[in-house]
Amino acid sequence: MKILIVTSSDSSWNSIRPEAELFIELARRGHQLTVMTQAGSEYGRRYAANGIKVIDHHPRNKISFESIRIIRREIQAEPYNIVYATNSKSIPNAAFACIGQQVKFVTYRGTTGGLYRRDPSAYLTHLHPRVDGIVCVSRTVRDDVQSRVWKNRKWVVAIHKGHDLAWYDQQSADLGEFGIGQEAFVAICAVNARPSKGIEVMLRAAKLLADLDRFHLLLVGRNMDREPYTSLIKASGMCERIHVTGYRHDAPELIGASSVLVQPSISGEGLPRAMMEALGNGTPSIITTTGGGQEVITDGVNGFVVAANDPQWIAERIRQLYDQPLLLDTMATCCRETLATRFSLQQTASHYESYFSAILEQ
Repeated sequence: MKILIVTSSDSSWNSIRPEAELFIELARRGHQLTVMTQAGSEYGRRYAANGIKVIDHHPRNKISFESIRIIRREIQAEPYNIVYATNSKSIPNAAFACIGQQVKFVTYRGTTGGLYRRDPSAYLTHLHPRVDGIVCVSRTVRDDVQSRVWKNRKWVVAIHKGHDLAWYDQQSADLGEFGIGQEAFVAICAVNARPSKGIEVMLRAAKLLADLDRFHLLLVGRNMDREPYTSLIKASGMCERIHVTGYRHDAPELIGASSVLVQPSISGEGLPRAMMEALGNGTPSIITTTGGGQEVITDGVNGFVVAANDPQWIAERIRQLYDQPLLLDTMATCCRETLATRFSLQQTASHYESYFSAILEQ
């Protein structure tokens, strides 16, 4: 297949790695890929090093006549089978560029919510009439999107992002920089804070765990150094053991150095990247019943699934792992087995091959 991908590569290395390595794997399998992205970025250079044609462009706006012309010119110059666009700026520009062209146009969707038939802006992205198919990051997202689209529901599919265990065979971070000793039991939340992420719930759970002398909480991500989080930290009874790091490029290594990852989300998640990184690092996760995490975490096997917005349940599960180190070790082994057997990069690449082939044959 000949595939044109319109995507952005200016995010941190680990955040785009599953998507970018998928494209490289497809190229290794003999497909002809062109990636329209920031050529000077780390992955822009890595694409080129792996023999993938790179066009140095990414739309700056949701509607850019310049971007539409560049994409359309490329489609007309080469016999592409698939155009695949992955974000809120690439999708509308690629959609308009594909109008009147003999190519299948596929989009990527990574979150639930925010896609409504009554919203005119939705018709610039996944509800655009030129869209032939949509790849969703989880079944939860797929079900949400299928309830919104007007046509082609069977071509709205779920394909989990694959990972490679080798990505996580690196030295874990040294938590000593935060004053955390090697004997500590560390729970980590790795997310950019906003109300839906449930950081307030995690901090209320921490207050219930203040009696655990070895327990520390690591908050990694943007916006956790402001209200209401600062007040909740002060009221937790363990403020000296709650560490706010801000955004970190080494989040996977911090997860690998922690005892448990907590994703306390209170509303829909797609498929949390931090949770997948935790699997690769052998770090069990405590997740809530929102979003696609339940498709990955089996309660009591490689982590725990708890009700959303319930700090008591989160606290109880952390306490259980704190008190049962053998259970923690068993879950750690199951985490890596889960990634290797059910969510590998190779499996994801095969699913994309099958999906693209099927949509071309319709």
